[in-house]
Amino acid sequence: DVQLQASGGGLVQAGGSLRLSCAASGFTFDDYAIGWFRQAPGKEREGVSCISSSDGRTYYADSVKGRFTISNDNDKNTGYLQMNSLKREGTAVYYCAVDMTDGCESFDYWGQGTLVTVSS
Repeated sequence: DVQLQASGGGLVQAGGSLRLSCAASGFTFDDYAIGWFRQAPGKEREGVSCISSSDGRTYYADSVKGRFTISNDNDKNTGYLQMNSLKREGTAVYYCAVDMTDGCESFDYWGQGTLVTVSS
């Protein structure tokens, strides 16, 4: 079974940093794209970042460019989202997901979310 487990969320002050992890099992991690999404209270889910395993291309939402960094450790079957200079609007449940076509377009499996709360 394909499983994704996001972790690393918590309470952080504005301007601080967190690193989220996405532990994957049931598939070969370095064959597919891993994406990160978030859903803030009362808002729709939005894409944050994605990394393509085949060529390492990365994508970022404009709202996080220059502050967030996505990466993978294929040996550990784990993806990461390093979040720096966090803003209050970054408060959300963060999810990781896998795109089996490696295109960062259509995500097939999702992990449970991890809550990030950014305080002023």
